[in-house]
Amino acid sequence: MDPAARAVGERLVVPPAPRPQPAPTWPPRFVLDVHLGALARRLRLLGLDTAYEREADDAYLAEQALAEDRVLLTRDRELLRRRALSAPPRHGAFVRATATEEQTGEVLRRFAPPLAPWTRCLTCGALLERATKAQLAHLLPAGTRRTYEEFARCTGCGRPFWRGAHSGGLEAAVRRAEDAVRRAEEAGRRATPSDAGT
Repeated sequence: MDPAARAVGERLVVPPAPRPQPAPTWPPRFVLDVHLGALARRLRLLGLDTAYEREADDAYLAEQALAEDRVLLTRDRELLRRRALSAPPRHGAFVRATATEEQTGEVLRRFAPPLAPWTRCLTCGALLERATKAQLAHLLPAGTRRTYEEFARCTGCGRPFWRGAHSGGLEAAVRRAEDAVRRAEEAGRRATPSDAGT
């Protein structure tokens, strides 16, 4: 830009990006690129509709995002340059963080989706349903049958789920996620002008 063409003595107002960011659907649904497998599992733990296939190529991911009205989460800037993904409503979002915990917080702050922890399969993303120990007995290790009483089964792949010894760390991750969404919602309310007096 020609320096002489710059505004001098004028105030330039750049509005903040809206938060939460609008998504093609509400609640937002996601599809993740091949580099974000750990993030996919974490979002599924939080109950978010998250598609992920380890072998999916860029063309397939872009088509899936558009066909299913999902937000494509990726660390690949070239993928996001596809025109169809950037037209409103935006179907793509760049994930800046590299560690799963930070990636999760970034996505939650950006979209503030409603969470439903422990309701989706971590492997395929389908919804879980309650199941009895008797229904799942043939799928459970002997020690699990002796130790646990509450179970769920995936409605998609049929895998059994129970809150085992590792669940303490996952429960802490869920609490952090709920806190991140709460803060994002509060920030969004503060950024929205009040209708009072109009």
